[in-house]
Amino acid sequence: MPAFLTRFAPSPSGYLHLGHAFSAYSVRQAADDAGGKALLRIEDIDLARCRPEYEKAIYEDLAWLGLEWDGEVRCQSEHFEAYALVIDTLRARGLIYRCFRTRAKISELMGETESDAFISGPLPAAEERARLADGEAFAWRLSLARARDEIGPAFDNLTFSVETETGTQPITAQPWRFGDIALTRKDSPVAYHLAACHDDAVQGITHVIRGKDLEQAPHIQIVLHRLMDWPTPVYRHHRLLSGPDGKRFAKRDKSRTICAMRETGLTPEDVLKLAGIE
Repeated sequence: MPAFLTRFAPSPSGYLHLGHAFSAYSVRQAADDAGGKALLRIEDIDLARCRPEYEKAIYEDLAWLGLEWDGEVRCQSEHFEAYALVIDTLRARGLIYRCFRTRAKISELMGETESDAFISGPLPAAEERARLADGEAFAWRLSLARARDEIGPAFDNLTFSVETETGTQPITAQPWRFGDIALTRKDSPVAYHLAACHDDAVQGITHVIRGKDLEQAPHIQIVLHRLMDWPTPVYRHHRLLSGPDGKRFAKRDKSRTICAMRETGLTPEDVLKLAGIE
């Protein structure tokens, strides 16, 4: 296992844009600078939005940009059984519960509190049985209260390391800020945090390099690492690219895509320069 192993993990729920190009290049460059390796992972657990044509475009765009990856590509949709085993393990330990609330209801409840966290806990047994009998959909959530009881006093001192321009800094996690962790979704057998943490552990990822929009994720993921005895990688969060309007590039805004720029005749060098990569 290399001393430095990282990954670029796009979701095929849309075409890659300049922000993705910057992130992919940052991951590849970091691995090369460290004499390590960089893997490509396809995070296609969103069954409603991920499409084969977007996945195909990811491979084409990255190859066109001249970015190569080490090892085999891991597609998360091929590993739902592995994620289900983690759910079963946590359920057997009494750490998770069924959450029947909709996203809209959760947002409403969160808006009524001073905290951004959603902490609920299981329904009374009779009500849960009735809802299950009615066929109501639910998501599995990890109870932070139960996780704290199992981890013990160390829960309040969980730490992870973040690399910055001035060096590596230890950060004390604050999972309570983010509430009970969604491990599945009503429309998907697994949610982001569980799948990402599981795959980082399975693949032996030592460094996670991703945008600042995910710099809060380690506060959540460290709890899963400790409960499942998974190693915690070192994190590095790069800047986010923004368009002329000041808004960061995002799929939901239909930002200018790599695919579209290829079709207009731009070269890979042109695109990398637009992404701020000289």
